[in-house]
Amino acid sequence: MPEVAHKLLQSFDREDLPLPEIAGLIGRDQTLAAKVLRLANSPRYSPSHTVTSLGDASASLGLRALRDLTLSASMVGAFPALKDFDRLSFWRGTLAVAAYAQPIARALDLDEDMAYLGGLMLRTGQLLMWMVEPAQARSVVTRAIDLDSRIGYETLVFGCSHPEVTAELAQHWKFPAVLVEAFRAANQPMAARPFSRLAAALRLASVVAECRESGRPVSEGLLAVQGDLVVHLGLDLDWLEQHLPAHELAVSGVDALMH
Repeated sequence: MPEVAHKLLQSFDREDLPLPEIAGLIGRDQTLAAKVLRLANSPRYSPSHTVTSLGDASASLGLRALRDLTLSASMVGAFPALKDFDRLSFWRGTLAVAAYAQPIARALDLDEDMAYLGGLMLRTGQLLMWMVEPAQARSVVTRAIDLDSRIGYETLVFGCSHPEVTAELAQHWKFPAVLVEAFRAANQPMAARPFSRLAAALRLASVVAECRESGRPVSEGLLAVQGDLVVHLGLDLDWLEQHLPAHELAVSGVDALMH
């Protein structure tokens, strides 16, 4: 993972990190800098003018948005392209999970930036599974056609699920402990002790992303596969539907990250 990503992980506990310092770190990696600028000009961030420099990006977007999009670019760059793996579809879905995790976090009074980072990371365990056992990972993809069914098939085939693999990677990368535990608990949020509201938010965000990709109504999908969790959280689905970003905006910028 690039140096700037590690620096940004440390910034979650402080809001006084100088923006020029972040821009300077990004500028040391030309590939990362180019991706950040392309993403900063995507519809998701709706710049009022064309962002032409890292200094301009930091001034226009502010710490939180600059941190989010830089972490997005860093995550994509940290993983190689894999044979027969649909990289575009994967990162499109990952950006969607991150985007949907934010309003869910807001509804649950959680840190939206932490939820965004969690959304970016949640599915990376799928990549590692594919890297190690591509044939088995492919069989999971073939079988997991029902909503929110992938984790169950992964556990059947691998003996573990991608959120659990992600937790190990996050721990290795020295992510905040609260995120590491949330990834582990996202495997079975209702069974996890202590209960993690962040884990619940991430699991629900993943379901929302699946619903939006398939065209299924979000509230209907959430109640069908995670109804107990929705009730336990007291989540207002009408409010959530009104505050979810449009799917086109949630996944915008994926092309900028891929090239």
